[in-house]
Amino acid sequence: MYLRLFTHTLAHQDLSHYSGNFLLLLAVGPLVEEKYGSKNVLIMILTTSAIIGLINVIFFPRTMLLGASGIVFMFILLASFANMKDGRIPLTVILVGTLYIGNEIVSGVLSNDNISRMAHIIGGLLGALFGYLYHMNGLQSKKGKYRY
Repeated sequence: MYLRLFTHTLAHQDLSHYSGNFLLLLAVGPLVEEKYGSKNVLIMILTTSAIIGLINVIFFPRTMLLGASGIVFMFILLASFANMKDGRIPLTVILVGTLYIGNEIVSGVLSNDNISRMAHIIGGLLGALFGYLYHMNGLQSKKGKYRY
């Protein structure tokens, strides 16, 4: 059971589901990895998988979770933070977050299509949180370096 908290992102419903997630990871992944580093990205992936898995087990115990969509949403939000400077959140982060997360909330209310909107929303929120924290910590360390 504990292993499934992390491995649910590796299984997919069908080839279409897998290829959609994999193509988005290939498109956004290199930018995210270059910006945040391989080790940090791995930690974010594992953390996001575990949190999504735990929330699913707690609130939807009879529902099987499959796919890397939460990770994809995390990457999309992380990529939006790539141009963050001086602690100011870029307009793209606000637009991407609002459009993606808003779309998932609306789709979750209006449709019953066996898609885990919760995983998408949590992944996006964690991506925004990781991006914000990463850049805020980077700004704090830069300020500390130049103090005399």
